[in-house]
Amino acid sequence: QVQLVESGGGLVQAGGSLRLSCAASGFTFSTYTMGWFRQAPGKERELVASIRRGGNTDYADSVKGRFTISRDNAKNTVYLQMNSLKSEDTAVYSCARRLGSGAPFNSWGQGTQVTVSS
Repeated sequence: QVQLVESGGGLVQAGGSLRLSCAASGFTFSTYTMGWFRQAPGKERELVASIRRGGNTDYADSVKGRFTISRDNAKNTVYLQMNSLKSEDTAVYSCARRLGSGAPFNSWGQGTQVTVSS
């Protein structure tokens, strides 16, 4: 069965960095677009970054220049390197997959909490 397991969250001071990982299993990872989402209390879930199977990436304007998404198909893992963190980056971060640009994201993991203290 499809599983996505996030890790790497924690408490960090503003200006600091964290690297999140999402380990995938149960499907052919290399053929899927992978995305990182976040949801803060009382807010809608938002797509932070995505990476297509060919390696092309997209970012939300709020994280451009600070976050970097990458993937290692040999390890079935997608990463989110987060630098220059701000208090507004505090949220639960989760990963999801989609088969193509016209398909919805699905199969979210349980998420990992990121808390940025100011």
